[in-house]
Parts: sequence; structure tokens; C-alpha cells
Amino acid sequence: MTTLKQFEEALRAQGMNMALAILEKMRKEDKKTRSIAPARRVSGRKMTPELARKILELHGTTDMTQQEIAFQLGVNQGRVNEVLKRGKWLTEDPQSEEAQARDKAMARMKRIQSEDTPIPRKQPVAANAEEAPKKPKPKTRNTAQLSIEDFL
Repeated sequence: MTTLKQFEEALRAQGMNMALAILEKMRKEDKKTRSIAPARRVSGRKMTPELARKILELHGTTDMTQQEIAFQLGVNQGRVNEVLKRGKWLTEDPQSEEAQARDKAMARMKRIQSEDTPIPRKQPVAANAEEAPKKPKPKTRNTAQLSIEDFL
């Protein structure tokens, strides 16, 4: 697959000024329609029962999507979905599934931080040279002339 820059260079090399003009016009049109979208996640707020109740309130009283609720409250859309579909984080019970998972993760992080040894990583499996898949030969490129209809 070629990049747009390579395509433009090929057009220029072939002296296809009409196609270059069309390409430039398409770039200008594209720039007009582009906008800078806000980030999908503002911050990593910790899920709490209060925040879960706020999610339910926004979902019930507005027509906001899960993504819009997540953006407004600064949480991940997946967390909004878990609150709405499964009722997670609605209780402060320390025996709840979420609390136990959180406590396990916190204990694991404390253990890792207290150890001086680095986190063990899985070693890649070495493949024999005979078993390694052979790379296919690159295909030859067809340098046929392009027409205006290719761009419309």
C-alpha cells in the first residue's frame, strides 16, 4: 500500500497535472471539514457508589448516550455500561465483586512496589529457522496510466 505522498510523487513524475489539481482540491475540502474533537476521557476518576448513582440519574433523566455521560463525568464508557447493565459500584459493601477486585489489585501493586526485583516478563518463544514462515516475494507494480474517472 502506498502513502498519499508516494502517490502524489508518482503523479508528478508522470506529469499528470490534472490529477494533481484534483488531489489538491480534495485536500482543501478535507481540511475544511476537519475539526479538533475533545478527548474521549478527561481524567481517570475513581468509581464510587456516588458516581454510579450520578450515572444512573443522568441516564434516566436525559437522552445522553453512554459516551456522553462518560465524557461529562470523566470516566470510561465501559464503566458507564457496567453501571447501567450490571448495577456495578452501586453498593459500598466491602464483600462486593468490585471491592474484592480492587483490593486484590492494590495488594498486588504494593507487593510489586515493595520488591526490588523487576516485574517478570514472559520470554518470547524462539522458532527454528526451518519452521519460520517464509516471506512472500513482493508483487510487481502495474504502472498503468490513471484517468480522471479514477478520482471522481
